This record gives sequence, C-alpha cells and structure tokens, in this order.
Amino acid sequence: KTTQIHRLVDSLRAAGRVVLPLREPGGTTIGEKIRSLLLDMSGSPMQIETEALLFLAARRELVQERIRPALQAGQTVICDRFADATLAYQGYGRGMDLDSLRALNAFATAGCRPELTVLLDLPVEAGLQRRKLDPAEWNRFDAASLAFHQQVRRGYLELARAEPERWRVIDADRPADLVALDVARVVHEALATI
Repeated sequence: KTTQIHRLVDSLRAAGRVVLPLREPGGTTIGEKIRSLLLDMSGSPMQIETEALLFLAARRELVQERIRPALQAGQTVICDRFADATLAYQGYGRGMDLDSLRALNAFATAGCRPELTVLLDLPVEAGLQRRKLDPAEWNRFDAASLAFHQQVRRGYLELARAEPERWRVIDADRPADLVALDVARVVHEALATI
C-alpha cells in the first residue's frame, strides 16, 4: 500500500491537485501515539474492544484535525486505511459485531466518508511474504494467525461487493508498476466525476 500511495500522490500532484496523504492509525500527534500502542509487538494482550476503541479515537483525531480542514480547503485526501479497516479487522477478523462497529465509526468520523475506496487485493500468503521483506515494519497485526488474515481479506471483499459504486478492487498480485497504473486510472476517473 505504501508504495502505491506514494505513486498515486505523485500522479495526482503532477495533474495539478493539492494532495494530503495520511495514514491510519496516525497522522496526528495523538494518533501516532495510539499507533505505537496498537502495533507494538512487545505489548501485553489487548481486549478486542479496547483495540477497536483505540482505532476509533485515532480516527476521530485524524478527521477533526487533518481530514476535514483539508477537504474544506479543496484538497484531495488519500488515506492509507480508514473506517472500513475497523470493519474488516475488528469485525470480520476479530469477530466484533459489525452493526456496533458501524455505529462507532459513524460517531468517530462524524459522517466523513470516502468518495472512493481502493482495495489492493492479493492472496494472504503473498501479502504476508511482502510484509516480511521489511522486518522493521512487522507488527502485532502481521503476526496474527493465517486464519485471521483470511477473515480480514474476506471481510474487505464482502464490503467491496456491498458498495460497488464506492469500491474498486485491484489485483495486487502483479508487478508494482502495473498495479500503479490501475490505481492511478481508477482514482483519476473517480476524481473527474466528483
């Protein structure tokens, strides 16, 4: 995702757009502290509800501090993960109730929703192999079971099927250059209609 976001940001800026790239959790002082806590491999086990609430707290800060002001200024916001990640990870992956998570997401985002969500899809095993290429980035979620990751992927694909007008699923099990072309194409097309 990180590689593709950098390429997309460059493509959008080359087209004359003012772009704000962000990541979740993170993007704010509080969000980065929450990120460290959530991803820490040495931390003690965490209740799944606590995990979800920490993501939501970081999201609330990001929306209020960075996303809303950028959108009001006419900028294009590209966010590495957002509210759907909570549904996929804590809902499908951890088994929390999806309706409860949707209600909490609505509160955390104050109604802020993406116009477009791009899902870079590839088999779980391939995704984990790519993550292992950078051991410094390996985190608590990466270390979860294969079954967890398969549930998360299934969740993302179900979310995409439920809202095809917002989601674009791109086969990421290809060379990065080909994936980047597809990502740029779908994002530029979507922005032309907004």
